[in-house]
Amino acid sequence: MLSPAFVEHLMGLPAGWLTGVPLLRVDQLRILGNGVVPHQAALAVSMLLDDFHAVTQASTQGRAA
Repeated sequence: MLSPAFVEHLMGLPAGWLTGVPLLRVDQLRILGNGVVPHQAALAVSMLLDDFHAVTQASTQGRAA
């Protein structure tokens, strides 16, 4: 049987982040399953920012020429 605490751990959330809330196990798993993994979100934002900076620098350099 899947443990909400294990899912919480795999998502990189602090212990008790959701399991410390008095909810049924099935509700905790549903919430965790619909949640965003913070490490993946941070990587996605970082990659988007890198692309944004590359595009803005390329357009700035193109105007100077």
